[in-house]
Amino acid sequence: MKKIPEAFNNRMKQLLSDNYDSFIEALSAEPIKGFRVNTDKISLAEFEKINIFGKEKIPYVENGYYLNYEKAGNHPYHHAGMIYIQEPAAMAPAECIDIDPQWKILDMCAAPGGKSTQLKNKLGESGLLVSNEIISSRCKILTGNIERLGLKNTVTTCMDTNKLIRHFPAFFDLIMCDAPCSGEGMFRKDDTAIEEWSEENVRMCAERQAEILENAVQLLKNGGYIIYATCTFSLEENEMLIDSFLQQHKDFELIDVNERIKPYTMPGIFFEGCQTENISFTRRFYPHTAKGEGQFMAVLHNTSAYAENCSSSIKSVKIDKTITDFLDDTLIAYDKSCVTLYNGNPVYLTPVTEFAKGTAFSCGVTIGEIKKNYILPHHQFFSAMGKCFRRKIDLKADSSDILRYLHGEEIDVDCENGWAVITVEGCPIGGIKVSNGKAKNHYPKGLRLKNITW
Repeated sequence: MKKIPEAFNNRMKQLLSDNYDSFIEALSAEPIKGFRVNTDKISLAEFEKINIFGKEKIPYVENGYYLNYEKAGNHPYHHAGMIYIQEPAAMAPAECIDIDPQWKILDMCAAPGGKSTQLKNKLGESGLLVSNEIISSRCKILTGNIERLGLKNTVTTCMDTNKLIRHFPAFFDLIMCDAPCSGEGMFRKDDTAIEEWSEENVRMCAERQAEILENAVQLLKNGGYIIYATCTFSLEENEMLIDSFLQQHKDFELIDVNERIKPYTMPGIFFEGCQTENISFTRRFYPHTAKGEGQFMAVLHNTSAYAENCSSSIKSVKIDKTITDFLDDTLIAYDKSCVTLYNGNPVYLTPVTEFAKGTAFSCGVTIGEIKKNYILPHHQFFSAMGKCFRRKIDLKADSSDILRYLHGEEIDVDCENGWAVITVEGCPIGGIKVSNGKAKNHYPKGLRLKNITW
């Protein structure tokens, strides 16, 4: 039995009443794990043919499954970005409303990238996702996950949410505000969350969440939506915060979530002094009522008349012949209008959008680094554009060659000289430089398997 702070127990007794004992019992059970299929890389139908990680579907997520596989993160399918491992309850907020594939979406507090990558799978080629994380070390992890999944029309930023307003005022159709919280919903899987919990921390988190939510208002278009989410149970960080927000912003309304979420969540709690009559439209995910950890979610709609972003002309950027020659030699086809420069290096960005220098941590697909007379391709280029490569080497997931490749070794290949992509079940995993039947390994050192098996 986990040692839970007495003050937390007392608070949960008040919230849950007769269900408190069931909740405490659930905290002693094993955490539930899940994963999503990255449909930007492989269709559900194709993945079903090779799925070894767990067959039971998460009922409210079309591409979600409960994970039943040890060390899935070491498997070639994971390295190839076919799946993203994510706790099932954490998948619920992105399913609260239907996503228009052309939307511009912001994930305000995005690391490590679960909700961002889930939202990106719902966007088309003309949509845009901006994923922000204020802590640089966590932003690197976020960017790494986006690169592994081979996502194209995605930009990562590393800044305070207040600073985002300078770059993206009234820009987004949807904002995911997965605010840093006291982490009560993670008690079952994270002992550190228990150790760091205090009522003072709950109050501090609520103040920070209110500030982040206020910043979201200035980043949102008229007619847009904010999904507010936490992984905690406290009223202060959830219903009370939403109620206070709605009293201060009469141009917003609380709307109901998608029907597929409701059977696995409980309605929000009407507390003494609450002025929002439909506060029950917020939803709570509990470990004793559904398969997952703790989660709170609310959908806020700006009721002002919808206004499209003011169109701005995109500066024409002259692309050096070294870049186009490299792309023409490497790819079967690509949209030349999507090739641009960011911070001096070539990137592939859809939709074509202009970002001021220094805005983005990573902008679109990084094609590579311009050297003296050639392009040194970036890992993201192989991952995101690999299906368009002229030279492909497809390896079986259980082959010795894929193990050696992931280990960083050179392998023998039957391929013409030049840059080529290694694929697994048709999904790009990384790059090689072929010379006379030998493939020089360009899989990033930080991603390589340290041992030869998984």
